[in-house]
Amino acid sequence: MTEPRSLPIESPEAPQPQAFTDPDAAVARLKELYDQASQFLCDRFTAAIGGETPQARYRAFYPEIRMTTTTYGTTDSRLSFGHVAVPGRYSTTITRPDLFANYLRQQLRFLLTNQDVPVIIGASETPMPVHFAVANSPGLTVPQEGAADFVLRDMFDVPDLSTTHDAIVSGEGFTYEDGSGPLAPFTAQRIDYSLARLSHYTATDAEHFQNHVLFTNYQFYIEEFEAYARQALADPDSGYTAFVGPGNVVITDPEAPLPAPAKMPQMPTYHLVRDKGQGITMVNIGIGPSNAKTATDHIAVLRPHAWLMVGHCAGLRNSQRLGDFVLAHGYLREDHVLDDDLPVWVPIPALAEIQIALETAVEDVAELEGYELKRIMRTGTVATIDNRNWELRDQSGPVQRLSQSRAIALDMESATIAANGFRFRVPYGTLLCVSDKPLHGELKLPGMASDFYRTQVARHLLIGVRAMENIREMPLERIHSRKLRSFEETAFL
Repeated sequence: MTEPRSLPIESPEAPQPQAFTDPDAAVARLKELYDQASQFLCDRFTAAIGGETPQARYRAFYPEIRMTTTTYGTTDSRLSFGHVAVPGRYSTTITRPDLFANYLRQQLRFLLTNQDVPVIIGASETPMPVHFAVANSPGLTVPQEGAADFVLRDMFDVPDLSTTHDAIVSGEGFTYEDGSGPLAPFTAQRIDYSLARLSHYTATDAEHFQNHVLFTNYQFYIEEFEAYARQALADPDSGYTAFVGPGNVVITDPEAPLPAPAKMPQMPTYHLVRDKGQGITMVNIGIGPSNAKTATDHIAVLRPHAWLMVGHCAGLRNSQRLGDFVLAHGYLREDHVLDDDLPVWVPIPALAEIQIALETAVEDVAELEGYELKRIMRTGTVATIDNRNWELRDQSGPVQRLSQSRAIALDMESATIAANGFRFRVPYGTLLCVSDKPLHGELKLPGMASDFYRTQVARHLLIGVRAMENIREMPLERIHSRKLRSFEETAFL
């Protein structure tokens, strides 16, 4: 790497790489290396902005996990993760091992059991950008270019797009510079980038996010989610311990106020917390496929166990009524935001485990089953478009495509969320509620919608929560099935 100035490079002295067969010990070493590197950069940066003239270029490195295997072994063929596809050298850079401790222990435990070789923990050759190092230090921020008395890029490493990418999850044959294959789906810099974006868009820190994520396109659902959360906090047997809102406001008392920040974020996000991240996060992504892609692009690095869309849609069949539910088992993708990442010819299948969890939740909440359930719910194709006012255009083309696809509902987010779930190997599903029928003269007008909002939103939200609780009870190996894995996959989920 060519340096901007001929200054000596100063780095912390990291321990030599060490082999580990115990996941807990391996994660402890990752924390040690990460803390050493990030603290070094924070200390040097604090001194520099305090007026101390930098005497060197300061560089610290992300920790990494390495593994070498020489045999195909006898890996359980039922598993979709926890093993490598072929013998060879594998590695991954690691960030925030404190945040990902449970995930890392879990993935290392599978890997060490299935491959029966140690993992090597040491410092990588990937520099840690100073922006990401100081992100964990309250009150310390990187000033804009030109605001400091020194040129930031001369003294510190900054984010590098060559290591901030989706080449691994997109199946582009990515290998590290030393020829090793990837152990995990994201590089450390890619994760750090998304952690920063999540804080910006949701106004909550990454550590509050839970393993089960609900997306919605209306604030009504957030209000019902808060009401449900307060009931859960009042029940000592619920297992939920806290509720977190934008601005990282945490309440544990069901009667406590939850003040909103003076400036609400673009995607208000709330978290019903349970031990080890087994609670539920709800994100109001607003309207449109671009927002849906933005949210899922960044939440994906947290490796959630499932995400579901619960929002409103246009019913396309005359037999549907306002308030009916739609369980998507296929998607017509006319959102276009993922065309460059996941071509439209790639099928986005329904996942049996998620479909069963959703249908069971509808049965439980509606107290209907079997043939009677068809009175309030249809299963079929959901079309997702990028034009909110599609009804105002010539309808002959769109309506013909909708009919040919057997679509029963239309919205602007569901296919995007499902497709990005497929792309990022995050189990996904969609349960929508019909709020208008524009093809049949029932438009979304205030007078027509008010009764629907009063009666259906609470029930719909409860179904989404129940579905997530059903998913939470499933074994990890069952949720993350082989259906979402390609020919050659990373060992980590």
